[in-house]
Amino acid sequence: MTRTDHQSPSDTHTSLVVSDIPSPDADWSTISEFALTFNAYEALGSLEACAEIANARTAITLTDLRTCLFYEQRRWRHFGEKPDPSSMEYIRGILEKIRAKIGAGDKN
Repeated sequence: MTRTDHQSPSDTHTSLVVSDIPSPDADWSTISEFALTFNAYEALGSLEACAEIANARTAITLTDLRTCLFYEQRRWRHFGEKPDPSSMEYIRGILEKIRAKIGAGDKN
């Protein structure tokens, strides 16, 4: 699944299926690739808006969850290393919430 410039966040969510979401034991490279299928900078309009959602760690909506995952990918890319174990636990938790929402048909 890839996002094109003309897709809105809801368009990206509409095409998302459970099989697109990395498995619970996926490696960082696979998770990172999936995280980039949603450009939260474009969806929310700014780095600051993304940071506010991601750093709050209270995401409920699919857009917020995908924003958090995207932001974590960008954060660790900036650090130039793979996430530490605690961060990977948080990231895997985000994936599980995304998987649950998509599995239940909740694309909001």
